[in-house]
Amino acid sequence: MSRHPSSWRRGVSLLLACATLLLLGTASTASAHPLSTSAVLLDVGTTSVSATVELPLDELSVARDQVLTASTVIEASTLAELCTYVQGHLSASDASGRTWSTVVTNGRVEPVDGVDNLVLDATLTPASGPVGDFVLHDDVIVDQLLSHRVFVSGRYGSTGSYTTLAMLSWQTQSVPVASATPASTSAAPADEGFVAAVRLGIHHIATGSDHLLFLIMLLLPAPLVAAGRRWQARPDTGLGGAARSGVRVVHVVTAFAVGHSCTLVLGALGWVALPSRLVESGIALSVLVSAVHAVRPLVRRGEVLIAGGFGLLHGVAFAAILGGLDLSRTSLVTTLLGFNLGIELTQLLVVALVMPSLLLLSRTPAYPAVRIGVATLGAVLAAGWLAQRAGLVGVNPLEPVAPLVVDHPVALAVGLAVCALALTGLQRVRATRPTPRRSLPRWAAPERERLTTDTCR
Repeated sequence: MSRHPSSWRRGVSLLLACATLLLLGTASTASAHPLSTSAVLLDVGTTSVSATVELPLDELSVARDQVLTASTVIEASTLAELCTYVQGHLSASDASGRTWSTVVTNGRVEPVDGVDNLVLDATLTPASGPVGDFVLHDDVIVDQLLSHRVFVSGRYGSTGSYTTLAMLSWQTQSVPVASATPASTSAAPADEGFVAAVRLGIHHIATGSDHLLFLIMLLLPAPLVAAGRRWQARPDTGLGGAARSGVRVVHVVTAFAVGHSCTLVLGALGWVALPSRLVESGIALSVLVSAVHAVRPLVRRGEVLIAGGFGLLHGVAFAAILGGLDLSRTSLVTTLLGFNLGIELTQLLVVALVMPSLLLLSRTPAYPAVRIGVATLGAVLAAGWLAQRAGLVGVNPLEPVAPLVVDHPVALAVGLAVCALALTGLQRVRATRPTPRRSLPRWAAPERERLTTDTCR
């Protein structure tokens, strides 16, 4: 017995409403700091480099496998242990590979965007001579939490605004830093900050498996058309059909770009702010909804609505990243433009790598299985993220699976293209193969003879 479409819509609406209430209910215990993110603010001098290290207590607690609160973390024994831990995982080395000395002191608790952080002061000093170009290495928390991220910003002369240098992760734990040249003692060049921001936007999307998965879930049904509550292949399989699918992808990408750009600007200027746990949980929900839509259309042109609506939420998350870097208004505008450009370039690259293969696959009988299989995988991963970010589970057992998607993008794209070409070729071979004539069984020999005789007559 089939379910009435209206009851299906009511069920989905009820699910979304319950998820929203759940997120709002957990928001009071959430933070506004980007989840799984710490920061290192460098002041590059002529004889040493000072660093302010900000470590969110929730992530630090998980990494150290102990409960750390605002009161317990500054106890003398605990603080000394944490200073030793950070000192062993934060270092610098010069061009010849010599490691500098690192001293970590002055532990205190400060709210960063409303979240308690352990803030430590570190001093990095070269073995001899003035500060030259160096490489900063930092795997604090990252050594235990693969999902953790570290934002590194720097400035010269202890004044002026910070410039974004890199976002470190378990894959990339080092960043080269230029020395304080006479031309850069007051601030880093604006174009250098813009390029760094572009790289940061590219890196954020390229390593953000949830953002990538959201985009891929929206692309899955793009080559198809909705017929009632089902997806089906386009009736026009020629260039016209491909062009219409391309226009549909443009609508999806544009809706997402407009949505996240609006809230990125508003959030970076401080006009829009939401608790980070609510935002991050909402992003996981966006992947889940888009995956369900890829299996079965929720509403007409739903992928455009989902991209635009949830794009607003993704923009708040992007803004929270920039808001945690202590940038001045001038540097913020430059970083904002560069960061957004990096995001858009990466998205266009993903579309260019994936969409041609999806167009080919959509014309084969295998595409329903491929689409539903990929969407189911996305839904399962999104459910794991949602449960973890909403505080329902402490550890997400599926967390190691998602990085596999972003660690090998070229191999996955090539594999998808090979599958698409192979299935398309196989389909064409079968279409051109002549249909074998069916022979009559032995017991029908008299009938065969009668037919032959009638034909001769």
